[in-house]
Amino acid sequence: MPSTKYSLPAFLQDRCSDEVYQRWLGRKAKTHVKRDRARQNWTATPEEYKIAIHKAVVNSGGLDQYTGESLDWNLISTYDNEKSKQERRAYKRKFANLPTVDHVGDGTGPADFVICGWRTNDCKNDLSLAEFIEFCRAVLAHCDQTLLPRDFRL
Repeated sequence: MPSTKYSLPAFLQDRCSDEVYQRWLGRKAKTHVKRDRARQNWTATPEEYKIAIHKAVVNSGGLDQYTGESLDWNLISTYDNEKSKQERRAYKRKFANLPTVDHVGDGTGPADFVICGWRTNDCKNDLSLAEFIEFCRAVLAHCDQTLLPRDFRL
């Protein structure tokens, strides 16, 4: 029976089932609560996190918060650790636009998240938005100043 509290957003209707979405939402909330409690956030609760993550999904419209790229919601709950071990980088590359949950803050305050692709989240890591943007600018400035092969020029 579909959840009404965390109803599948309209943009996901043809991309994943309600059952898959609910399971993903619960797992993401549980994982982030565990991580944030390890960061001494004793007020973090699975219910609060489910609400905040669902809100972030709805607000995303299916797009990466930082790049505006379409996320591949068909990929949620499909990652296979064994295939990853076998195929390594080639396998991980297939999941670049897998939707992930990113903290807006450092995880020690109230639940606040955005949704972005795995590649983006991996690049951003624990940087604040300002730090991430500064880092991206530094990469671009360096690339424009170095003698990279022509194919890599922007």
